[in-house]
Amino acid sequence: MNEVALVLGMAIVTFIVRYPVMVLVSKMPMPQPIADALRYVPPAVLAAIVVPAVLMPKGTIDISPGNAYLIAAIVCIIVAWRTNNLVLTIILGMGTMLGWRALTGGL
Repeated sequence: MNEVALVLGMAIVTFIVRYPVMVLVSKMPMPQPIADALRYVPPAVLAAIVVPAVLMPKGTIDISPGNAYLIAAIVCIIVAWRTNNLVLTIILGMGTMLGWRALTGGL
């Protein structure tokens, strides 16, 4: 029950902090260069979260074949690039990671 209250509290605080800014910004005209630059925020944030997790699963950089996260990420990049299918990318990435961990004894 404490976890639910904690998550709910974090959601409320996040909403309270962000909502007024969104309301103010939505009423102002935004210069086109800023609007163009804001398109790159989601991919940049995703990369900032995913890249360290993929390259440093145990706290140090690991680019060896034993790094199942790296192998799965490479497969995901190729599948996403070739198919543009999100569900297929997720399924093959998860399957690759689990399969690679099973092959290398990581399970």
